[in-house]
Amino acid sequence: MNESGRSGMRIGLSTSSVYPGTTASGFEVAARLGYDGVEVMVGIDDVSTDIDACRSLSEFHQIPVFSVHAPTLLLTQRVWGTDPWGKLHRSAEMAAELGAGVVVVHPPFRWQRDYARGFVEGIADLEREHGIVYAVENMYPWRTGKREFQAYLPDWNPVDEDYDHVTLDLSHSGTAGEDPVEMARILGDRLAHVHIADSHGSPRDEHLVPGRGSQPCAAFLEHLADRGYDRDVVVEINTRKSGDQQSRESDLLEALAFTRLHT
Repeated sequence: MNESGRSGMRIGLSTSSVYPGTTASGFEVAARLGYDGVEVMVGIDDVSTDIDACRSLSEFHQIPVFSVHAPTLLLTQRVWGTDPWGKLHRSAEMAAELGAGVVVVHPPFRWQRDYARGFVEGIADLEREHGIVYAVENMYPWRTGKREFQAYLPDWNPVDEDYDHVTLDLSHSGTAGEDPVEMARILGDRLAHVHIADSHGSPRDEHLVPGRGSQPCAAFLEHLADRGYDRDVVVEINTRKSGDQQSRESDLLEALAFTRLHT
């Protein structure tokens, strides 16, 4: 049994799923709608960068923090300074303070050459130093029309790299044109974390409600259940176009129901 009282995997909500809502609203909505926990996307607002504030939200809403998403996105390059290794150390400190077991991190951008040069070994060193899982997330090639740009080093796809732990994001696999079920099979026990979302395979990173795109979300979740995956699945969808608050929460409920049904 996990902390929610259910056997098997837990289902969390990324605070990025309520954007342009706040981190505080992410905690509140996750607790009220019945999610098992939250993933804090560092950088969504100032509260997301404040360990004490996030602890207070977790305690007030009586919902645990499963994971911390390090501020390694293009739009969070200056959150917690500009040193990428410093961001990863601080993310581990936040995770430890909040009782989270995973730090989610993107691979370096191509222009971060010094950071990228020792990234694979550096992630392993961080895991040993902090005693926490750093799960490197799959990304995708950037495409414009017929042109394709490899924006990440050592690769956008962590499956073939020597990481002990990987986050698999189904919106990203859709954008990359990859089969997430096959990726999960190859990863085996290295699959440490999941972002569930959907995609039509557009060059844009869509993060649709699972079941609304062309990704095999149901088959993927059923594969995890069949193999006894007992780590966290986090709903990370884009609700910016949902309209009003009621429509946004309807999308979040649909995503939760879909994920529960197929696990």
